[in-house]
Amino acid sequence: MVKEISAGIIIYRKTSEGIKFLLLYHGGRYWNFPKGKLDQGEKSFRAALREVKEETGLSSNELRLKEWFKVYDRFTFTKNKEKVFKIVMYYLAETDNPIIKISSEHHGYGWFLLRDALRMLMYPNLKSNLKKAYDNIIRKKSVPSR
Repeated sequence: MVKEISAGIIIYRKTSEGIKFLLLYHGGRYWNFPKGKLDQGEKSFRAALREVKEETGLSSNELRLKEWFKVYDRFTFTKNKEKVFKIVMYYLAETDNPIIKISSEHHGYGWFLLRDALRMLMYPNLKSNLKKAYDNIIRKKSVPSR
C-alpha cells in the first residue's frame, strides 16, 4: 500500500458576524481546507505554510498560528487501482486578511460561519476537524495571540 502524507491549515478570521472559516472549492460538492503533499524531506509545518501560500496567497506573516492545535486525518482510498493510506495533519491559524488569491487547482473560495462550513464539507472527518478547531478557538479566546 502506498503512503501519502499531507499537511494543511484550518484558517479563520473574526468578523462582526462571528468566526468565519476559509474553505477552498475544488468543483462538484468538494470543499476543503488549504493543504497539500509534503515534498521529500519537508516537515509538515513547513509544508502547510507552503501550501497555504500557493493555494491562497496568504503568507506566513499574515497568519497567527495557534500552537496548541494539531489534528490528524487517517484514511485509505484508491487511486489508479492502487490502495493509498493517507495521513493529513491540520494546524490552525487566524488571519485578518479576507482577500484570497486562489491557485489554478481551485475554482473558488469562501469564508463561512461554522454552521455553513459544516454544510459545505461533505466528509465527516473534515466536519469533525472543523468542530475541533472551533471548540479550541472558543476555549482559548481569552489567550492572547502571538
